[in-house]
Amino acid sequence: MKRIEAVIFDWAGTTVDHGSLAPVRAILRLFERHAIQVTDAQARADMGIYKKDHIRSLLNMPTVASQWRAGTGADPVEADVEHLFEEFLPLQTHVLREHSTLIADTANVVGDLRSRGLRIGATTGYTRPMLDILETSAQAQGYRPDLSYCPDDVGAGRPLPRMCLRLALDFEVSAVDRVVKIGDTPSDIHEARNAGMWAVGVAATGNELGLSEAEFSALAPSERDRLLAGARANLTAAGAHFVIDHLTQLDGVLKEIADH
Repeated sequence: MKRIEAVIFDWAGTTVDHGSLAPVRAILRLFERHAIQVTDAQARADMGIYKKDHIRSLLNMPTVASQWRAGTGADPVEADVEHLFEEFLPLQTHVLREHSTLIADTANVVGDLRSRGLRIGATTGYTRPMLDILETSAQAQGYRPDLSYCPDDVGAGRPLPRMCLRLALDFEVSAVDRVVKIGDTPSDIHEARNAGMWAVGVAATGNELGLSEAEFSALAPSERDRLLAGARANLTAAGAHFVIDHLTQLDGVLKEIADH
């Protein structure tokens, strides 16, 4: 039987901010300032990666790049990424304060894991000042990882595994396959797989559906089932070993991994 030694969670869409709304709203506001229309689907396409990389990826999309050329008379270049990122930082910080509510049952799930002696880590695509806001808010609501890292701390974000591997080293785990990484985006799954860890996707509360808790609860059962099936399929295609709808289903997955 394999003993799990640590669990690493993503932040937005996994433990806080049901629907991962904060990063999308900040991105949309950023590009609206420059008279560029970015769809919700485009903004969510690379969710979970470092925010500067996310902006760069959006600028490289043909429809976005063409709008940039129409407005500026030139193709987007790296200097534009840097300028947009600097403009983005205060926008995201403001939006974060509006969307840092803990997802239901997170504190209870983590408390149960901790009672079994597991270490609790977290990774994110946010910057360190943004992560500090989330950590402070989450702690007030009863959730505090033992350690939490962002790309600023390790020099690179997802899909590279540096944040996860740094946590594995800090936790002094006996092997990386004794660690489970949980997240709501394909980039979370890639991060986990690249680190050699178990990858668990979360379908209902995160980026794949992009719905607040109230919006999700208001769905007709048939529509909810349809959307969840698509979210599960996307996370499975990204390489998730397991996909759950809510963190409350994590215990069953951990038992399956332990029996593997």
